[in-house]
Amino acid sequence: MSSEEAKNGPGYPSPLWAYENGPREKILYVANIQPNLEDEKGDYLSVVDVDPESQTYCQVIHRAFSEAKGQEFHHMGWNTCSSRHCCQNTKRNKLILPCLNSDAIYVFDVEYNLKKPKIHKVNYGEMLRSHDVSAPHTVHCLPSGNLMISTLGDKDGNAKGDFILLDKNFDVIGTWSKDKKALCGYDFWYQPYFDVLIGTEWGAPKLFRKEFSISAMQSTRDFGQRLNVYSYNDGTLLDTIDLGMEGKLPLEIRFLHNPKRCEGFVGCAFYSNMFYFYKKDPKDEKFTVKKVIDVPAKKVEGWYMPELYGMMVDLVISLDDRFLYFSNWFHGDVRQYDISDPLNPRMTGQIFLGGMIHKGTDLKLIEDEELKVQPEARFIKGRQIFGGPQMLQLSLDGKRLYVSNSFYSPWDKMLYPDLVKNGSTIVQIDIDTTNGGMTLNENFLVDFGKEPNGPVLAHEMRYPGGDCTSDIWLADDNDNN
Repeated sequence: MSSEEAKNGPGYPSPLWAYENGPREKILYVANIQPNLEDEKGDYLSVVDVDPESQTYCQVIHRAFSEAKGQEFHHMGWNTCSSRHCCQNTKRNKLILPCLNSDAIYVFDVEYNLKKPKIHKVNYGEMLRSHDVSAPHTVHCLPSGNLMISTLGDKDGNAKGDFILLDKNFDVIGTWSKDKKALCGYDFWYQPYFDVLIGTEWGAPKLFRKEFSISAMQSTRDFGQRLNVYSYNDGTLLDTIDLGMEGKLPLEIRFLHNPKRCEGFVGCAFYSNMFYFYKKDPKDEKFTVKKVIDVPAKKVEGWYMPELYGMMVDLVISLDDRFLYFSNWFHGDVRQYDISDPLNPRMTGQIFLGGMIHKGTDLKLIEDEELKVQPEARFIKGRQIFGGPQMLQLSLDGKRLYVSNSFYSPWDKMLYPDLVKNGSTIVQIDIDTTNGGMTLNENFLVDFGKEPNGPVLAHEMRYPGGDCTSDIWLADDNDNN
């Protein structure tokens, strides 16, 4: 495919084209959460310089404040992506940022200056609650030009899986799914070629907003353990796949990027298990689901339970569909797996970045099935990395993995108070894309500990041109990629 063919519309013509020809990222957009709930300026979208040739490398160069308290910026997405690459005169120029606590949806404009986003529009929480939904989470653009955002609760904060639609002007249209609703909601991914959309489950906003509670999360009604399979074309809930307790809290879901492969992975946080979903035959009505990675618990003292599970909280797949990465927020490690054989992933890299089991933590490690030596605390440029690895973002060419460390501020405050006190960091892991393997870049550190209004927390990251977790491609019958 020529370079001219790659300029039709927003995004990239195919995942492999983006992998082989996509531009190197020079800035990161980062969702920053203000843990001081009395701060008048509140959460903000920051711009971080990640260009090694720049004089402001690894620095925050702009902050677009919400100017409101208690929003809880979380995940974000673009107004359009590679699913509309064929649409000329369409621009990827608005970044949509829902708020997990206030139910608001912020729209940031980046068209006139990529490095200085500004608020374009806000849909306040009353608008979502008027449609009996709350806690907006994942944003995906649709080929139609509309936006779809998953929601986790009803207007009262009870668990309820649904989706809200926004039009091209970012006005709320209404809900997407038909009469039958999922018990819970969280993340989602769609594949139009196979008429499928799959949603995952976290839990009831009125419960998770209060505190981290193991006993509450074991509820099958208020916290999730299911995959919800919809018809992409008409919004009908076709199937609910119960993953059982081993699949408790199925959070992030990723289809393979190749739009002609109806398969993918879902990371189940509570017990740190990875499930692979696929169809043995494309004509099958239902998906087959198999647990393919099981991170062993570590026996400890000083925790809520005698065993500490990994808490698998994010995953990303390289655009060539070869490597999968996930983070264990409690154990403190980021892992790389070769998924050339998706039924049998093979671990090819592991790096520890904080967590709860390194030397010097309050937990006492009694028995570890995997490690012979307890990890050391992690320092970069003399700065200790607090918390555990959380959100991941991979460069288009698969060579750089960015890692932030805040999950959700009420839980951060309970589980990682030192993180809240000292502020978040973003680190970079260099990837061997030929043989597999990971190396921490000791010269890269973004420190949010000395921000203008005090230490803040960093969650999701995005690039201006699209990335491995926001772009979805449509199948082309004339192209095998």
